[in-house]
Amino acid sequence: MVISNGHGEDWIASAIAKHLTDRFLVEAWPVLGGGNAYAGICPIVGPRARLESGGARTAKGSLRRDLTKGGLATIPPALRYMRSIRNRYDRILVVGDAIVPLLAWITGHRDLYYVDCYKTGAARLYSGLERHVIARTCRRVFCRADNLAEILRQVGVEATAPGNLMMDTIPYGDYDAQSRRSQPLAVTLLPGSRGETPANFARQVEALRRMPAEHRPDAFLAVAGEIPVTDLAEASGLQRTNLLSAEGDDLGSLSDGDVTVHLLRGRAMGNVLAVSDIVLSQAGTATTQALGLGKPVIYMTSPKDRQSRFEDEQRLYGEARIAVPGEADAIAKALERLIDSPDERARLGAIGRERIGGAGAIDEVLAALGS
Repeated sequence: MVISNGHGEDWIASAIAKHLTDRFLVEAWPVLGGGNAYAGICPIVGPRARLESGGARTAKGSLRRDLTKGGLATIPPALRYMRSIRNRYDRILVVGDAIVPLLAWITGHRDLYYVDCYKTGAARLYSGLERHVIARTCRRVFCRADNLAEILRQVGVEATAPGNLMMDTIPYGDYDAQSRRSQPLAVTLLPGSRGETPANFARQVEALRRMPAEHRPDAFLAVAGEIPVTDLAEASGLQRTNLLSAEGDDLGSLSDGDVTVHLLRGRAMGNVLAVSDIVLSQAGTATTQALGLGKPVIYMTSPKDRQSRFEDEQRLYGEARIAVPGEADAIAKALERLIDSPDERARLGAIGRERIGGAGAIDEVLAALGS
């Protein structure tokens, strides 16, 4: 069983699951959302929660809003299901934050394999409760930093930090991004996978509109999760074209005759990151992956941001993620500065690669699961 609790976590977990299907009968439980990342890889089981925030805790008061809008009702089905699967699987792999180990502790599960995608080691470390829960439920833990693994080893957990699993699991699909290039530079738009996505995309498009046409980069949008393209078109004032190629992950484009944005499924995000020079991102996991590939990221701040979470992330990302107010002029200016300076793009790209770390963790995870 593979359990994931978030959109980015689904993609990481599904990439691991794909490597396991030749040796195991694999089933997946995506705790939040539809679990589209597992399509064609393994069956989906279990109840799935729908939260207004999508599980993100980057906005102020997101937990409170989720709870007041029915979030508490999602807990009993999850607990019942976790009790029902005790002793059903030879291995249970959890990918995400400490919520699932907490549910496992309550329902009597032990010997989990846990990939911690949330803690970075650059900011807040494990709380006393998290150490207690992980020590009592997890057989093996894969952390993103040595200091996190050391904290868990001190309480008797077999924990390692083999590398950044996010860099092993960047999704690649059926989409030829290079053939759509016409300008010297390209930008990938990652407006997120939750409720604010259409508004984020609209601001990104408006920033492109404010740039001189001759200076405007090619633009690609990796459509995440279950975000309807019609919502993106309506928010941005762009019209969808119906000219699709035979490529499985091509979603056409949005255009107003001036600005054109090429669309593709999120499962082919790696294809466009590979040919892009800059990223505009409000995403979580995808931001980390873009930075790890050496792509400078421009991030739009908002009064709704939970400041402590933003600061924690920024300690990890450093200068490689440029934070600007969520206004079209500020975004356009930041984008133009990077377009005008290849040396600055290279400098920030090097910082991102160094801060995030490289691939290689997946081999240790697969070896542990197969032992």
